[in-house]
Amino acid sequence: MTGSEDPAGEQPIRLAGLRLAPDEQLPGWLAPMVSRIHGSSIADLLPRPALSAPRPGRRSAVLMLLADGAAGPDLLLTARASTLRAHAGQPAFPGGKQDPGEDAVQTAVREAMEETGLQPASVTPAALFPDLFLGFSGFLVSPVLAHWHTPGPVGPVDVAETAAVARVPVADLADPANRGRVRHPGGYIGPAFEVAGMVVWGFTAGLVEVLLDLGGWTRPWDRQRFIELPELGRQLPDPEAGHLGDPEDDEAASQRTGRRGV
Repeated sequence: MTGSEDPAGEQPIRLAGLRLAPDEQLPGWLAPMVSRIHGSSIADLLPRPALSAPRPGRRSAVLMLLADGAAGPDLLLTARASTLRAHAGQPAFPGGKQDPGEDAVQTAVREAMEETGLQPASVTPAALFPDLFLGFSGFLVSPVLAHWHTPGPVGPVDVAETAAVARVPVADLADPANRGRVRHPGGYIGPAFEVAGMVVWGFTAGLVEVLLDLGGWTRPWDRQRFIELPELGRQLPDPEAGHLGDPEDDEAASQRTGRRGV
């Protein structure tokens, strides 16, 4: 079973990963990742159990876009503008709210086009992750893994929304010198990456960590190294990334915040 109908009779909540492209349409390093995602539950893919959506969440989608770069596979990331009301200054995957009549792939690709100038025809959707419910925001997020088969120029389309766009080599993300953890004032502790002049953390960093594991790219790194959050990050509400945070720190976080981690 791959989905559960929500009470509103809208799109089903995806409970398992789904292949979107055959192996022959994907590079050799990406095909095994898609095979691992297909049919897998959230518990199979993430470091700790996820929240179940208590009701139809506000739907959104993010594009996890991988390409063959000069230094091997790379990943497209953005930095949100510092003036935004939500998640100001935070690195992120391209993505956003789902418009009526759209599916997750359409949303993720449209948002990427609007944020970075990406050409939709250059993208091959490869797999859908199970839907992830974020309790703090109430969003039901559909991560879309895709291959950028014909990379082209990208950059911020609207600087009021997107401050920067970067193709980050997977080798840089996997480099132990660039890895660590962050501690948010609200109690969240989770993975972080210092790459492309950004500190990638929260929900995005959690998914990056999953990608590294799926691709067999993870290298031993110092889990006792803490990276300082930028000021804008410290000002954000506790992200409650939950199943994308660190399980061993749940109890400490709950003692600091007076609640259990999600």
